[in-house]
Amino acid sequence: MSETQKKLITNWRWWLCSLLFVATTVNYLDRQVLSLTYEEFIKPEFHWTDANYGTITSFFSIFYAVCCLFAGKFVDWMGTKKGYLIAIGVWSVGACLHAACGWGTAQLTGLGSVAALRAVKVGSNVALAVSTTSVYLFLLCRGILALGESGNFPAAIKVTAEYFPKKDRAFATSIFNAGASVGALAAPLMIPPLAVRLGWEWAFIIIGGLGFIWMFFWAFMYEKPEKSRRVNEAELAYIHQDDAAEAAEKAAVADQKSIPMLQCFKYKQTWAFITGKFFTDGVWWFFLFWAPSYFSNQFGAPATSGLGQALIFTLYAIVTVISIVGGYLPRIFVEKKGMDPYAGRMLAMLIFAFFPIAALFAQPLGISLQSAWWPAILIGLAGAGHQAWSANLYSTIGDMFPKSTIASITGIGTTAGGIGSMIVQKVAGNLFTYAENAGSAFSFLGFEGKPAGYFIIFCYCGIAYLLAWIIMKSLVPKYQPIEVK
Repeated sequence: MSETQKKLITNWRWWLCSLLFVATTVNYLDRQVLSLTYEEFIKPEFHWTDANYGTITSFFSIFYAVCCLFAGKFVDWMGTKKGYLIAIGVWSVGACLHAACGWGTAQLTGLGSVAALRAVKVGSNVALAVSTTSVYLFLLCRGILALGESGNFPAAIKVTAEYFPKKDRAFATSIFNAGASVGALAAPLMIPPLAVRLGWEWAFIIIGGLGFIWMFFWAFMYEKPEKSRRVNEAELAYIHQDDAAEAAEKAAVADQKSIPMLQCFKYKQTWAFITGKFFTDGVWWFFLFWAPSYFSNQFGAPATSGLGQALIFTLYAIVTVISIVGGYLPRIFVEKKGMDPYAGRMLAMLIFAFFPIAALFAQPLGISLQSAWWPAILIGLAGAGHQAWSANLYSTIGDMFPKSTIASITGIGTTAGGIGSMIVQKVAGNLFTYAENAGSAFSFLGFEGKPAGYFIIFCYCGIAYLLAWIIMKSLVPKYQPIEVK
């Protein structure tokens, strides 16, 4: 492209990319409102135990994973504009509906008002009715949230394919995907102050309402490149520069035989990917959902305090900064060391599998030194390891499977990750409730009561990645791409 053309070209695609970034940021903000209001607001008002909270987080994990299997096809069916609008509209409604759970519980239990919920005697039958009813209402809201949120990434990836040539898609994807990290960083700074000043209900309404504002901009800003009046001929030519090559590539893919879903399970490569997702996805979701409660319970640093907000912010800042190198390490092994892509990725994943071991020391150092900063830093390192691991794990699909089957394997792995996460969340919630009630009668490696429960889960988080890597390497010891005849 000449200098004159570069000057004349419009850049509407980058404005749309900024919208994708905002949508992903809102996506992560909405799913974190519950974890940041649970300990100080939700738990005492509805007489919940950690087992109740674990039930809700485990349901969200598995339902979100199952919805992801169908979200891409839904967006393709509805079209990018309508599909994205429906997705964020559904999750925004689900997010805002959480605010009505208090009113709904009061009406269904006959208490009449939200204020009466807190006044219920702890341990009474009425308290049990309140907790049970509220859990079901929150499950409904989390289900609506998960249903809508599952459409975000398929829709955003489809927009990048429509508006960016191949050489720019990875960069555009990295920009909108950064919204996940920004959302995680912004959440502790925004949500607890809203809950303190206006009430936890308004935290859900205000954060959820951001999605409706986004919908307004999306409705007026997005059209397909060929129909958009904001895209001139120079930009359209730039966007479509790969059309001929992509048409040939699609024709080649069409000629490939697709592997039926059930037949995928016959391959060790499929089970290797399933293993990687099943053992590790739950670790990330555990830290995402339980970190605020952990800092509040163990160190007296609730999410509403300055210290609590600083701890969560620091944790995700470490995740964001360090995980950036996750995609570059295999490239060094392949380009500098001459390794095949699969071997390079597996070596990188082995290195990143050691990062979560830091979680083993979070509890001992935090308790012995009486400082929550050590757990925040060490959990941040574990989280960074997960993000880098996950980026490389997804890339192994392309190494092993024909393009015609990549989507199927991704869906299978996502579901396996959801099942693993569901188990971790449910076990953690029940374990914490049991350990808290048992007190000193429950011990593990020098810890008693609830601290012992946390340490047990941290031990799993620390070894999960190495365990998964060993099984994956045993299943597929070397580069073995599948050829469909």
